[in-house]
Amino acid sequence: MLSKCRLLNCDVEIDKEKTEQWYAQATDWACECENCINFLEVVKRGLIPSHITKLLESLHIPASKATYVCLLDGEHLYQFSYRIAGNILSDNPSWVNGGHCGHEPYTYGAPDFPTPHFDIEFCVELPRVLEQ
Repeated sequence: MLSKCRLLNCDVEIDKEKTEQWYAQATDWACECENCINFLEVVKRGLIPSHITKLLESLHIPASKATYVCLLDGEHLYQFSYRIAGNILSDNPSWVNGGHCGHEPYTYGAPDFPTPHFDIEFCVELPRVLEQ
């Protein structure tokens, strides 16, 4: 069942049941490169910005189950996404608190996600917590 709401400055409709079901069977982000391992360690230590974790918790999405992760600048600027069952009703291309709604074309982390769907994507600085 779809419910309408406002998410990251966009009007969306979300199928919370399908989203929760998919994440219940999903595994953590599986890339084993150093940058992705750092991302997972940041999540494990609770160092993701609190406004992001609160949003993910409200959608019952574990932060470790991102559907896309990439280090953008070689240091601290990460881009990471989470897929949501539903539709974007009114698109707002501006970023709010480092996030926005859109469509991530990379399907590595969610090739079997139910359709229709969209992504919430974040671009924020995260600490380097792994020993170098």
